[in-house]
Amino acid sequence: MKTASLSGSPREGVGKKGASGLRAKGLVPGVLYGGAEQVHFHVNEIQLNKLVFTPETYRLNFEVGGTTYDCIIQDIQFHPVTDRIVHIDLLQIMADKPIRVKLPVRTTGTSEGVRNGGRLHVVYRRLPVSGIADQIPEDVSLDITPLLIGDSLRVSDLTVEGCRVTLNDSAVVLGIRRTRAAMSASAEGEEGEEGAEGAENAEGGEE
Repeated sequence: MKTASLSGSPREGVGKKGASGLRAKGLVPGVLYGGAEQVHFHVNEIQLNKLVFTPETYRLNFEVGGTTYDCIIQDIQFHPVTDRIVHIDLLQIMADKPIRVKLPVRTTGTSEGVRNGGRLHVVYRRLPVSGIADQIPEDVSLDITPLLIGDSLRVSDLTVEGCRVTLNDSAVVLGIRRTRAAMSASAEGEEGEEGAEGAENAEGGEE
C-alpha cells in the first residue's frame, strides 16, 4: 500500500458535546484501536480529507501525543446531509495479523470489445481484500485487452498477489457491455450479408 503521514492531538473529552465543539473548529474526532489501549484524538479536517476523498488506499504513519503509530483507516462516519467527515476510526497494524482494506481497481490495455463499439462497465472501483499489511499491493491491476463485447472478469478470474479478495468468486468486477451503436452496427452487418446472399441467389437463378 501507499504510505502517508497524519498528525493529531490527544482528545480528553469524549462526549457528544465535546465532539460537536471540535467539528465547529474544523477538527474531526477519532479513535485508534487495535493496540494495548485505545487512543482518542482529533485531527485537522482538511488534512484528513486529502487522505479520504481519493481513490488511493493509504497506510498511515499517525503521530499523536509524541508517539507514531502504523495504522490504516478502518471506518469513517459522514454527515448524512453535508457528507463532511464527523468521526474516524483508525486500526493499528500488527505485523502478524491480517487487515481488511479496499484497493483501487485500475485497468490496462484497450479491450477488443470497446474497439468494436462496446462500453467498459466497472462494477467495483475498489475491491475489498484481506492480507498482511506488508504484502498488500497498492492496487488491483486488470488487463482488459482480450475482453470482447459481453465478456466479464469475475473474482474467480483474478490473482491479487499478497492478499485475498473477500467477495464471492462469482462476483463480476467489470465487463464490456453492448451499446446501441454496437447493436446497430451488428444489425447493419447482418442486413448487408443477407442482401449479398440474396443477390448471389438471384444471379444463380438467371443461369
